[in-house]
Amino acid sequence: MKLTTVTNLSVDGVMQGCGGQNEDRRGGFGRGGWALPLFDEEAETWLGQIYQRADTFLFGRRTYEIFAGSWGVMEDPSSSPIGSSLKARPKYVASTTLTAPRWTGTTVLSGDVAAGIRDLKAEQEGELQVHGSGQLVRWLFDNDLVDEITLLTYPVLVGQGTRLFPESGPDTALDLVGSRTTSQGVTFQVYRPGGRPRYAA
Repeated sequence: MKLTTVTNLSVDGVMQGCGGQNEDRRGGFGRGGWALPLFDEEAETWLGQIYQRADTFLFGRRTYEIFAGSWGVMEDPSSSPIGSSLKARPKYVASTTLTAPRWTGTTVLSGDVAAGIRDLKAEQEGELQVHGSGQLVRWLFDNDLVDEITLLTYPVLVGQGTRLFPESGPDTALDLVGSRTTSQGVTFQVYRPGGRPRYAA
């Protein structure tokens, strides 16, 4: 199974609170909702196609709770390609503290999470998608578990908030395998990790 991460981020790398003012106020973050004004019908269609492609979903604890509190309580998930995919596909949460997931079809991965994810990748076919879940994405990269990364980059500088990647971390070359841009300037870029980067002498 291929593990793909899908992340909404600003040009300056912020991923925090993209969906709304109150989505994630950690650290006093007050600039939430920066993505939605640029998320038009074209972007929604493309993102829906990404969700429809998934066979299984993997979340970090915080993103899982955000999704369960919105997509998980939709009256009619079939009205949305995103909602219908999330309802129909198995969902896994990497967490050492979550014991009673409230969203139907959810399994908690605790203990040796890396081994659990490797088992998922080895035992199943298709695509295992990770949406949001910044801390988990960084951990997956550190453990060489990411096969493909999709970035939805919005033409905005948020200026504060949690970035996808920290100031210090492992270096990785990325091979661009796909790219498209909406009329609002949102770019969809698909990369595959390509080992260590080459550096000039």
